[in-house]
Amino acid sequence: MKYLSIALLFLSLITQSCRVNYGFTGTSIDPAVKSVSIAYFDNFAPLAKPTLSQTFTEALKDRFLQQTNLSLVKSNGDIQFSGRIVDYRTNPINIQSNETAALNRLTITLEVTFVNQKDSKKSFEQKFSRYEDYESSSSLSEVEDQLIDLINEQLIQDIFNKSVSDW
Repeated sequence: MKYLSIALLFLSLITQSCRVNYGFTGTSIDPAVKSVSIAYFDNFAPLAKPTLSQTFTEALKDRFLQQTNLSLVKSNGDIQFSGRIVDYRTNPINIQSNETAALNRLTITLEVTFVNQKDSKKSFEQKFSRYEDYESSSSLSEVEDQLIDLINEQLIQDIFNKSVSDW
């Protein structure tokens, strides 16, 4: 009984003195970085849905608010994003023997400028492009909102990982 109480005491001391904090966002943001500014991503792509700029910009802001402790500021953040939508296209893919497409592909491409005021080596300018396929039996207008949401999610994950993760 004496050994059991000593073991329990030892175990409780260990568990109280050793704490490990785990985070699953994968961010590695310098503690000196306190704020983020995200400029409106203008749409320079022909034929893009008019709401795409607003949808993308707000989704990028939401990601940083949800997965970091950074304050969102209108301009001059410690880290800054700006850019534009440069391509929005749909192409037939998976051509069948009767020369009709079984699938179509919606592709969105962005040019992103990331400025890290605290560590300029982490700043970059880069194009990001993602796509989603959809059945050719559906018109783009039927599936466009859903496809945009999926593509935006992928683009935002790519941008987030490139800017604040060591992945």
